Amino acid sequence: MKKEKKDISTLILNQRFLREDTHGSISMPVYSGAAFEFASAEEMESAFLGKSGRHTYSRISNPTVEAFESRIRQVSGAAHVLAVSSGMAAISNVFLTIAYAGSNIVTSTHLFGNTFSLFLVTLKAFGVEVRFCNLLDSNDVAKNIDDKTCAVFTEIITNPHMEVADLKALAETAHSRNVPLVVDSTIVPWPAFEARKFGVDLEVVSSTKYLSGGATSIGGLVIDYQTFDWSHSPRLNTLAQTAGEKAFTVKIRTEVSRNLGAYMSPQTASLQSLGLETLSLRFQRASQSCKELAAYLQTLPGIVSVQYTGLPDNPFYKISCEQFGEYPGAMLTFNLSSQAACYAFINRLKVIRRATNLFDNKSLIIHPLSTIYGPLSDEYKKMVDVPANMLRLSVGLENVEDLKADLLQAFLPKP
Repeated sequence: MKKEKKDISTLILNQRFLREDTHGSISMPVYSGAAFEFASAEEMESAFLGKSGRHTYSRISNPTVEAFESRIRQVSGAAHVLAVSSGMAAISNVFLTIAYAGSNIVTSTHLFGNTFSLFLVTLKAFGVEVRFCNLLDSNDVAKNIDDKTCAVFTEIITNPHMEVADLKALAETAHSRNVPLVVDSTIVPWPAFEARKFGVDLEVVSSTKYLSGGATSIGGLVIDYQTFDWSHSPRLNTLAQTAGEKAFTVKIRTEVSRNLGAYMSPQTASLQSLGLETLSLRFQRASQSCKELAAYLQTLPGIVSVQYTGLPDNPFYKISCEQFGEYPGAMLTFNLSSQAACYAFINRLKVIRRATNLFDNKSLIIHPLSTIYGPLSDEYKKMVDVPANMLRLSVGLENVEDLKADLLQAFLPKP
């Protein structure tokens, strides 16, 4: 008999604890302590060697965080999930697990500012090369891959450029050369995107965004589908001889995460577990409003262009629909005549907040070039190619008509 597939909200809300709670709580308690006691030296040894599955120290694992990881594993369909302190910690943990001196990462310059800086500046000091190419062109990607490429990396919708690569094509190109595909899927959550279906091997997520349930906390996730043959990885090939497809999971969980010390706090895991329970509802509302606002912005005076991949006239509409469905997230960008016009527009807004972050319950606007990319040198700013006349809008849960009115009054201020 075929097993009935449950809706993602049902999966989230009915995920049972790994161990029964003493008091029968239906919400995972917050285990905020640092250490866990054992009845004997033998029990302690077994726990520290990872044989018993018990917790030893909250920098390594924690019951509240473990429960959160288990829920993410269920809704994503992954084999393993590691929760860490931020989205950037997730990316850092991944590449400090698979990269090595002399290796290279194939990616695009169209990346979030700190990811760009991590690859080009921070990892460079450890002998890791970044090769920037056009991820929309499989031939260009293939040209840049060699036997020292540790990963092909992309954001599923680039922030803030709003480009969408064909993930299946990228996966085929990477896998044909025995290289894993790593994606940042922060911009579209699991109700609309199934990474494994498109050949993704490793997924990183800033859980600060949709999952936190209104920007309550900072967190990140490393999601391993255990689909890649790590015997092809110079960094993990020895471990793969004993751990097989679990080699990445074993390396990041038992070494890299412990040594970097960026494991998620139990308080954050508790907040984000609550946020996860309303993920589908909030995503549906915010992304529907975003699509409506994108179409509305196209009708307003002073708009040069609007970028939202859910609009039929967007150049990425077809591939976006194939990968994310009708509503590809709650972020859009739009261009005005100049940076000065952007500043004046931002300053006239009354409902939409002037702040960074994405997928808060509140709508947020920012001028990316002067803020997120502001610390970059002129040379690096030219590389990332973020227009000076671009604004990024993260759409929240306010009434969409109120948001329209706020945008309109910012374009047409009273004399």
